[in-house]
Amino acid sequence: MNQKIRNIILDSIAVKNKVLENNELLKTVENIATAMVAALKKGNRIYFCGNGGSAADAQHLAAEFSGRFYTDRDALPAEALHCNTSYLTAVANDYSYDVVYSRLIKGIANAGDFVVGLSTSGNSDNIVKAFEVAREKSVVTVGFTGESGGKMKPLSDYLVNIPSKDTPRIQESHIMLGHIMCQLVEELYFG
Repeated sequence: MNQKIRNIILDSIAVKNKVLENNELLKTVENIATAMVAALKKGNRIYFCGNGGSAADAQHLAAEFSGRFYTDRDALPAEALHCNTSYLTAVANDYSYDVVYSRLIKGIANAGDFVVGLSTSGNSDNIVKAFEVAREKSVVTVGFTGESGGKMKPLSDYLVNIPSKDTPRIQESHIMLGHIMCQLVEELYFG
């Protein structure tokens, strides 16, 4: 059992080492932070969405922006789109779970806002549809995916595709890079 635990940790480290060696991916994270700061300074908002564990990560990252990360500062306008359970269950029941995020993007997002979708496969239909609507509205799309990028790849203005096919390892790297993104935005925005 001890060796199994060690192997899992080593696998996680191996994926993070691949991320660390991928200068293009690191530059993408830097570019996202810079673009988010510019958008926030213009009064735009950041929306997060995901399913299951990725929904938890989306909510976590939205809270880092709207709460605080390292510094005591004003809230940044960010929210996770799945937190209104009455909306989520009504739309899923009355229409389809596939449109729970796209309807919100269509209704509340404005040109220049950001929508960050987290999907380890990159193929979550509700996030793909949200990105399609975002494109129509000139909302910036950031895809946090696994290795291939899936269906989200061509719909992502910025793609953070973790070099792995292992869902837990991808999610661990999503939260790591999401934290880095939060820190960079906080430092750039608040100085």
